[in-house]
Amino acid sequence: MSATSGSVPLHGKHALVTGGARGIGLAITRALLAHGARVSMLGRNAQKLEQSARELTTLGEVVTVAADVADPAAVAEAFAKARARFGPIHILINNAGQAASAPFLKTDAKLWRQMMSVNADGTLYCTQAALPDMLSAGWGRIVNIASVAGLRGAPYISAYCASKHAVIGMTRALALEVAAKSITVNAVCPGYTDTEMVELAVANIVTKTGRTSNEARAELASHNPQKRLVQPDEVANAALWLCLPGSEAITGQAIVVAGGEVS
Repeated sequence: MSATSGSVPLHGKHALVTGGARGIGLAITRALLAHGARVSMLGRNAQKLEQSARELTTLGEVVTVAADVADPAAVAEAFAKARARFGPIHILINNAGQAASAPFLKTDAKLWRQMMSVNADGTLYCTQAALPDMLSAGWGRIVNIASVAGLRGAPYISAYCASKHAVIGMTRALALEVAAKSITVNAVCPGYTDTEMVELAVANIVTKTGRTSNEARAELASHNPQKRLVQPDEVANAALWLCLPGSEAITGQAIVVAGGEVS
């Protein structure tokens, strides 16, 4: 088996990863580069993007584009810049997201729109920006990083839950729309994952309850039947698999990476 077809099965593919400079997005970027893809990392913080890109240059070709996924004009401009560097986009990883908590009666319009604009609207805008390339190529992979919160309810995060349910609904609908066009659309649904977002949740628990950081982390890990936080590389492995040869029949799915938390 040749190097290009075996060890680097995504050779020649252009992947764009939103929220690609940290956490799950960074782990996915590494995995895609290791399997031969050229990767555009998109995020709001240009400095963080450049820092992460410098650390990845030994793995493969990577470029950064700064944009807020909640701004459709900025998304269109960023995708055009990525396309100018690496050509048409074949793989889209919609990873950018935010989380916030509040009791239902304190979930105001601002919080609701914040969750929807980044998690749901951002996924829509980025997918609409990439899909024409995939249709022209006759091949594409879209992976939406959702959450176990998109498959069930949870107290104090109604806006976040609603936004992730929207992402999964969009995933299933689009998957059927493009099923006969060699384009797959799937969601990966992590449980609590050891990232900066979880560290913010830990800090919030400490502030509100007076627990220690270790106690707060243990509380989050207790939701996982394996009694641990999911690791970013575990989520990345699931996302990568959906882009590799052999996954062609997997589409419209919400794949849970949460140690058995949702089955």
